[in-house]
Amino acid sequence: MMKIEKVLLTGAAGYIGSVLARRLLKRGFKVWGLDNLIFGDRGIKTIRENPEFRFIEADVRKTDSLRPILNEVDAVVHLAALSGMPTCAKYPELAQQINWLATKDLFDASHETPCIKRFLFASSTSIYGAVKDREFVDEQSPANPISLYGELKARCEEYLGRSKLRSGFIPILLRFPTAYGLSPRIRFDLTVNEFTRDLTQGKALEIFGENFWRPYCHVEDLARACIWALEVDSNLVDQEVYCVGDTGENYTKRMIYEALSELIPEGKISLVQKIEDLRDYRVDFSKIKKAGFNVTKTVRDGIREIHQALRQGQIPNPFDPAHTSAL
Repeated sequence: MMKIEKVLLTGAAGYIGSVLARRLLKRGFKVWGLDNLIFGDRGIKTIRENPEFRFIEADVRKTDSLRPILNEVDAVVHLAALSGMPTCAKYPELAQQINWLATKDLFDASHETPCIKRFLFASSTSIYGAVKDREFVDEQSPANPISLYGELKARCEEYLGRSKLRSGFIPILLRFPTAYGLSPRIRFDLTVNEFTRDLTQGKALEIFGENFWRPYCHVEDLARACIWALEVDSNLVDQEVYCVGDTGENYTKRMIYEALSELIPEGKISLVQKIEDLRDYRVDFSKIKKAGFNVTKTVRDGIREIHQALRQGQIPNPFDPAHTSAL
């Protein structure tokens, strides 16, 4: 198996990308980090001078301009996307362009570039939507997206899965659950991070849909999974789909605020009878565990680290709208 040494990372300045870029560099990879910096460069500011990191400020939709870069790398990790249901619903045309067409074009261009050995696509467990009787789903379960965000992820998966491939080119699909945890490009529009911020800062927390299930995974573990997929034996990942996480890390919002209450008992929490997000599912992560990948952190770990970082003043202006994925 030929070793992957040079990686094009799209969305390098984002919430997950900024964590992954640093882990790749520490692991000895040379990284070409691509981002349009629509949310600024704080995610990559401290690594821009690293000689093994080459930053490209570019729009992932302009595939032709990326072809020269593809000729310099061994693998592509494609994270760039409009993130989350609300943003995609607000900007459906832009979501189609970035989350679907740009992914399709970048995949095709990578396939046409002989030196590219692996193409890793960051999908989402949002493709499952709402599951009847709240049964556990896994990689064999049918997609049932109930949002444009989930629909476009499922469409990309289908395209990558049915494409005819050249020898030596391996597409890998990782389905990410809801992320949480500290990142150089912190986000507070993610459930665990948002709830922890609000209670730590003394804000009353309103929760709706408290009994809906969702899987969660720490951003560091999501980054670790990407590196695992680049390094593991090709027989384990060739045209494979893996949900990334741990079966024990499925939670309802009620379970999350109960964990928060243990750390911040003085926090004020109220339940609101309002349903804006109908996703409701639990994921069985046995497949990736059997393949040799295990998570290292739990939701309680994420709550503690966000709480501590806020109390120590490590995150200035935590209510700044810049700490979201909203455009």
